[in-house]
This record gives sequence, C-alpha cells and structure tokens, in this order.
Amino acid sequence: MTDNVTRRSFLRTVGTAVAGGAMVGTAASADERAQTNKKIRILGLSCSPRKGKTTATAVQVALEAAAKVSPDVETELIELAGMNIPVFDPGNPNKGDFATLEPRLSDPAVAGVIIGTPVYFSGMSSLCKAFIDQCMVFRKNNFALKDKVAGIVAVGGVRNGGQELAIESVQAALLCQEMIVVGDGNPTAHTGATVLNDGKDDISGDEFGLNTVRNLGRRVAEVALRMTS
Repeated sequence: MTDNVTRRSFLRTVGTAVAGGAMVGTAASADERAQTNKKIRILGLSCSPRKGKTTATAVQVALEAAAKVSPDVETELIELAGMNIPVFDPGNPNKGDFATLEPRLSDPAVAGVIIGTPVYFSGMSSLCKAFIDQCMVFRKNNFALKDKVAGIVAVGGVRNGGQELAIESVQAALLCQEMIVVGDGNPTAHTGATVLNDGKDDISGDEFGLNTVRNLGRRVAEVALRMTS
C-alpha cells in the first residue's frame, strides 16, 4: 500500500513539473515574439487574366481576414493579369515577368501564399498553370517555398462548377514544393475557398463562399504564425 501511495505521489509530482515546464515554455515563446516583434507577410496572387475582377476581390477578402489574425501579419495582393508569364519550357527557359515575382515569393519574410484562380473547365486558369510551372525554379533552388503556408481560392460560374477540382490541382503542385497546404478553417473546413460568380462579376451575394474565403485567410495566417514562432 505504501509503495502504491509513493508511486502515485511521484507521478503527480512529475506531471505537475512537466505541465509547469510546458507553460513556462509557451510563455517564453510568446514573450520572445513580443520582444522581436517579428512581422510575417502573406502574399495573395490573383491568377485571373481579368484585372480587378472577382478572383482578385476574393483573394483580397482572404488577405483582409488574414491581417485581422495578428498585427504581426502584413499582406499584399499581386494580380498576374497583364503580366507576361510564359508557358514553361525547360529546354528554352523564358521567365518573362515571372522574374520579378521570383524574389518576392522566395523572400524569407513571406510565410504564406494565397492563390486565387477562376475555374475553367473544372481546372485552374492557363495563367495559373503557367505561373505554377514557372515555380519549377524553386525546386532547383533549395526548395525556396518549403514550409511556406498555402491556401487556394477558386471562383466558378456556378455553385458546383469544379471549384474543388481546381483547388486540388493547385494543391497537388504546391505539395511538390514541400509547402504546408491548408484548407478553409472551421466552421466550413473543406479543401479551400469555393466562390460563386453570379454572372455579373459580383461575389458579394455569395455569403457561403465568402465565409470559406475568410476562413481560408484566417487559417493561412494562423498556421503561418505557428510555423514562424
């Protein structure tokens, strides 16, 4: 009986010490972050060939949600519309305007990326595909996108217009870059943000879709902060 009591007392003591140590460790990390005030950046990339339309709007909504997570989160929207992003040809490399994006994406301060694409025939846009293929350079350059957090927004002309298929095709490519791919967070919590364009270049009436966009932006920011803490 005495042995059992002694053993229980020992386990309680060890458990308390471990819990206390974990709490101290967490507090130290929070204090360290407060002292360094380390900012992180999340880039939003609109891969629609139409500048300032629904895909760009959706990505901007996601970025606004990301920025609300913490004052340490900075955001930036980049529209690929109007840029010359050539088809990737490994035998005849031509980066075009992608050369200007390369250092911005590989910047260590960039902890997260939100990619938006319109849905064309249940897939990503050709501009999005060209952009992703040009990212091959990062696989040859020490996996510069590794451990950056990524989330995908897809905008379709109907509710079930292939948004999830487009999202998954982009996600598959980003997994090859060893990125941390996340979906939209609770309470929607699926593969990513699925948005409906009402045919008049307006997504404001799609409250469900906008909720997935906000949840995605928040989720990208939350995970990015954890990865950099």
